[in-house]
Amino acid sequence: MAAAIQAPIAFDPDKFRQTTRAQWESAAEAWDRWAPLLARWLGPSTEAMLDMAGVGAGSRVLDVAAGAGEQTLAAARRAGPTGRVLATDISPTILGYARRAASRAGLANVDTRELDGERHGELAEGSFDAAISRVGLIYFPDQQRALRGIHHALRQGGRFAAVVYSTPDRNGFFSIPVGIIRRRASLAPPLPGQPGPFSLGADGVLAKALEQAGFRDVEVRRVDSPVHLPSAAECVRFERESFGALHQMMAGLDERERAATWQEIEAALGRFQSAAGFVGPCEMLVGAGTK
Repeated sequence: MAAAIQAPIAFDPDKFRQTTRAQWESAAEAWDRWAPLLARWLGPSTEAMLDMAGVGAGSRVLDVAAGAGEQTLAAARRAGPTGRVLATDISPTILGYARRAASRAGLANVDTRELDGERHGELAEGSFDAAISRVGLIYFPDQQRALRGIHHALRQGGRFAAVVYSTPDRNGFFSIPVGIIRRRASLAPPLPGQPGPFSLGADGVLAKALEQAGFRDVEVRRVDSPVHLPSAAECVRFERESFGALHQMMAGLDERERAATWQEIEAALGRFQSAAGFVGPCEMLVGAGTK
């Protein structure tokens, strides 16, 4: 008999933030180590994001939920020596990797600051020409507060662009593991409006969120972003090491059940493996607007 699905638990945003911070503190080293994969996988959507945000020579750029900073470095190269990039994140450990990556790359125009993604309203108004966020906005408990803070930090005419996942059916490399874990852990699906990987992916949702926060000239582009790896097993290794949210979902499972869950995930992802390697379906949305 299948286990009963747990009723949705009342969402606690403060607890969610604490858990998110702990997840990224734990996953920081792995996220940095997988940077070459991130650059290949998210390269096209990152370039679209930088284009749509108008990042160029001399730009003052705010990178929200910057993580280990792979896209921070791309923005810093575009901004050049007369520009500046401020990378913010909830995890001080992961920002340490971003600082070291900038130093290794010889980029002296990168600063970092530990800052919750919903608190950019604390920055000086109008202090940035452009703002970016790659796969971060989806996990903020109060997305409107986050967007309004970013809007505040931009100068008049400044641009913001964000990369988010589209819908589960177009992101099998991630949605299949999430679905398996939810079933095995008897977890109810997230309620509408709660943070999560696909919270801004449905048609019109990202554009509406940007407009509601005061952005104008809003546009959204789809970017095909398949995940290329040698095998399904390697994809599972990437997700086990880097995606802290999956571990949090398994918190109620014992070690044996967790091992069985990862085995089932690897078997299910095997459908995307061939003699040429693993190609995991993924589609990103890049949304942008002007202050």
